[in-house]
Amino acid sequence: AGEIVNTANEAQLASILREFGEERKSRQIAKNIVTKRPIHTTDQLAAIVASSYRFRSRIHPATKTFQALRIAVNDELAQLASSLPLMLQLLTPSGRLAIISFHSLEDRLVKQTLKDAAGQGYEAEVYLLNKKPITAHPDEIVLNPRARSAKLRAVAKIKNAPKIS
Repeated sequence: AGEIVNTANEAQLASILREFGEERKSRQIAKNIVTKRPIHTTDQLAAIVASSYRFRSRIHPATKTFQALRIAVNDELAQLASSLPLMLQLLTPSGRLAIISFHSLEDRLVKQTLKDAAGQGYEAEVYLLNKKPITAHPDEIVLNPRARSAKLRAVAKIKNAPKIS
């Protein structure tokens, strides 16, 4: 992440922040990062991102930036996209697959993949166990604040589903 922060140009940084962090102020943050280089610590980066905002919300302003960098460095969305079809293929008949996602990019990918696999009629290889994602109850969120963004989606393998080649 340090390499990206200290070497990527402003347009590349803005693109990463916008695409993987869904950051509204991606261009302003990227400009501030490039201007304040070199960046050596996460505290330094968090302060730079925070300076791009006038008002502070309940979530730290650098949260989306750190998410974007983590997703870019680990290639998380590509890993998820390539492993979801394999998970579905490895399910035995009547087997179940449950996936918890923690942010909208992951959830969108999981939702679309499971929806496509559920398909129409004879094409379906699984069926959705819940139409809408299951989310944490407010009581659970009080005990575990990180659960507030968790979404659970689940499918079950249809007994005679065709194998994916």
